[in-house]
Amino acid sequence: MAAPNLFLIYVTDVERATAFYRDLFELEPVMTTPRYVPFEVAPGVLFSLWSGRSEQVSPQVPRTSEVGLMLPGSAAAVDGIYEKWKAKGVTVLEEPYDEVFGRTFVVADPDGNLIRVSPLD
Repeated sequence: MAAPNLFLIYVTDVERATAFYRDLFELEPVMTTPRYVPFEVAPGVLFSLWSGRSEQVSPQVPRTSEVGLMLPGSAAAVDGIYEKWKAKGVTVLEEPYDEVFGRTFVVADPDGNLIRVSPLD
């Protein structure tokens, strides 16, 4: 059975987005090209930045999908990542709060793409 293994994030500036995600997730890209930069987030699974459709990306357009980072541990683990990312100067859209699935918060990348941190299910 085939499972999704490529997740694309549309960005307007690949270099800026690469620096943002490299710093945020503390990962190095698999490779870099002028319009496409993949990060391997698990064996055979890529989280990739793509500017091939940059004309369709605008920070003013509300995003409805989210990149998720699920953390093992307690609410303290979520709060710890929040404090670490806040110190890096990320754009915070929702400060930590308790939801039905546990502690969570949402930040945005430079293009307005949403990143949610929550506990591991």
